[in-house]
Amino acid sequence: MESVPTPPAGPKRKAVWKAAAFALFIVGALLLVRYTPLRSYLTADAMGRFLETAGIWAPLVFILVYTAGVCLFVPGTLLTGLGAAIFGAYWGFVYVWIGAMGGASLAFFIGRTLGREFAAALIGSKLRKYDDAIARNGFATVLYLRLVYFPFTPMNFGMGLTKVRFWDYLAGTGLGILVGTFIFTFFIGTIKEIWMSGNWGGLISFKVFFSIGLFVFSFFIPRLIKKLRGETG
Repeated sequence: MESVPTPPAGPKRKAVWKAAAFALFIVGALLLVRYTPLRSYLTADAMGRFLETAGIWAPLVFILVYTAGVCLFVPGTLLTGLGAAIFGAYWGFVYVWIGAMGGASLAFFIGRTLGREFAAALIGSKLRKYDDAIARNGFATVLYLRLVYFPFTPMNFGMGLTKVRFWDYLAGTGLGILVGTFIFTFFIGTIKEIWMSGNWGGLISFKVFFSIGLFVFSFFIPRLIKKLRGETG
C-alpha cells in the first residue's frame, strides 16, 4: 500500500502562518466593530453627516464603506438599511448592490489568499469530492445559497476556502443578491421618503403597500427556492 506523500515542510509552514493570519483577521474584525468607537458611526444620522463631507463623492465613499464593512462583519442588513435611508429606494439599491459585490469579492480574496492552502491540506478524501463538486457547479451552488439567504459575510470568506472559481462565485453572488437587495432598499427607501416628507397620508398608497408586500414576500423566498429545488431535484 502506497503512503500518501507528505507535503514539504516549507509550504506547509507557510500555509499554517497564512491560516493564523486569517484567524487573527477575523477576530480583529469582530472586535473592531463591536468594541471601538467605529460602532457609533453605524447609524443613519452619523453616516449621513459623514457622507455630507464627501460632497459629490458620497456615493463612492459609501460603496467603499460598504465594501470594508462586509469584510469587518458589519451586518449586511444594517449597511443596506443605511444605504436606502441615505440615498433613497433606487439609488440606494444601486450603491448597496455595488458595495455588496465589492465586499463579497474582497472577502473572497482574503479567504482564498490566507486560508485556502490550509483548508485544502485538512480536506480528506471524503470531503474532497464535495470540494470538487463545488468547483464543477460553482455558479449554481453560490446562486442557491444566496437565494436562501445563507449568512452573507461568512459565506464570502468560506467560499474563498473552496475550489469554486472566482467568476462563478461573482456571477452567482451578483444574481443571487439582486432581488433581496432591491426589496429591502425599496421598502426602507419608501418609508424614509414618507417620513421625511411628513405626508403621513402617503402611508396609504399603492407604493407603500407594494413595498410592504415585497418585504413580506422576501421572507418566503428561501422556502420557495428550497421547495422548487426539492421538486426538481
